[in-house]
Amino acid sequence: MKITLIKPNIGRREHSLYVDNASMEPLQLGILAALTPSDVDVVMYDDRLEAIPYSEPTDLVAITVETFTARRSYEISEEYRRRGVPVIMGGMHVTLIPEEVKEHCDSIMIGDAEDKWTEMVNDLKNGQLKPVYECNPVHIPQKNVITRRDIFKGKKYMPITLMQFSRGCKYNCKYCASSVYFKQKQFFRSVDEVVKEIRSQDRKLIFFVDDNIVCDKEKAKELFRALIPLKIKWVSQGSIDMLEDEELMHLMLKSGCLGHVIGFESIKPDSIKTMGKGVNAKHVQNNYKDAIKKLRKYGLQTWAAFTVGHDTDTVESIKATYRFALKNKFCFAAFNILMPYPATPLYKQLEAEGRLLYDSKWWLHPEYKFNYCAFLPKNMTAPELTEAAYYCRKNFNSIRSVIYRLFEPKTNLRNPVRFFTYIIYNPVFRREVFEKQGMIFGCKEKDEVQEK
Repeated sequence: MKITLIKPNIGRREHSLYVDNASMEPLQLGILAALTPSDVDVVMYDDRLEAIPYSEPTDLVAITVETFTARRSYEISEEYRRRGVPVIMGGMHVTLIPEEVKEHCDSIMIGDAEDKWTEMVNDLKNGQLKPVYECNPVHIPQKNVITRRDIFKGKKYMPITLMQFSRGCKYNCKYCASSVYFKQKQFFRSVDEVVKEIRSQDRKLIFFVDDNIVCDKEKAKELFRALIPLKIKWVSQGSIDMLEDEELMHLMLKSGCLGHVIGFESIKPDSIKTMGKGVNAKHVQNNYKDAIKKLRKYGLQTWAAFTVGHDTDTVESIKATYRFALKNKFCFAAFNILMPYPATPLYKQLEAEGRLLYDSKWWLHPEYKFNYCAFLPKNMTAPELTEAAYYCRKNFNSIRSVIYRLFEPKTNLRNPVRFFTYIIYNPVFRREVFEKQGMIFGCKEKDEVQEK
């Protein structure tokens, strides 16, 4: 028996499938491969990088679905089902909006797959695939499971190993799909198993994909202490309140941390209050000055993440956010338009107010484009918000900005590792800004069947 795992692309630029030259290994598919019994063959195809061989024999296709990739996922499923191959779909989008996904596949898996994957495989062997597998909460993620990375071999991924220590986050930002998925809870792997997995692979650069690796500070300290002897370098995502715990920060640095994606979200106190990002409330009052000073003291290279388009935002306040990021010479920055993901409090609010565009399901609408506004903002038009966000991304990633931001002595010039991190990755993200803006979701035209 054979199972084919698929990581879908977002879509295309004009009539050609977008090839993502900055793709990272799809960790979730490596975990599914590890969960699969050894008597079942597993292959994986990454639609972002390679052609999908639809004609290759297989007994089941498993597609991981995100909201941004939903339309493309349904196209891939349609082509396999046209050939008589059953398709199962899982991932965050499936859990957020299962009734929609059911219409495009033979089976869905709601929640984290550890709980039901083996049962599903046995059902497949017996010709009794169920239409729905509803997983119970997985309180210890990846228990006794080491990611199968052999399925990534030969594919052109960035040279960084993805790994996970925790899933979920205890905070409840109104726009966050992860908070809905995990119901504001956080679940942790065994530290010993994380160490074992790090030792099982060859790279010394790790990206912990946790939503917030420092959400539980004591658990984070336990992990960091265990990482110290491994002599690795790592990055992750963390909330700004980590800076309030000096022991945590010292252990973090000693364990090899280079920096984090940090959700600054906004420089406006009223925006922080509106979005429910209480963890930032104290720091935004003085424009994050103390927090940024500490980040520099520790030498952490920061990917500052902002969301723009809140009801408290204006075009000018959005452009001021860009100037703030430039002035502080962040290593990287993201200026993300506020997205109403299905089932989130933000989506429900905008739906009730009649402010959703593209017939509510922007992720499926043929006219929606990547990085475009999908709702009616309060203080500007939707096109004005789209343009303001693009203005920030375009200017922050300009050649002049890249050169200017390089000269931050306490972070980007602190040592050769941080210098080369800045030099290598800034051009990658600069290219993405221009290549992904305005991408169309999905790959084929309405009546086109694309044989790859």
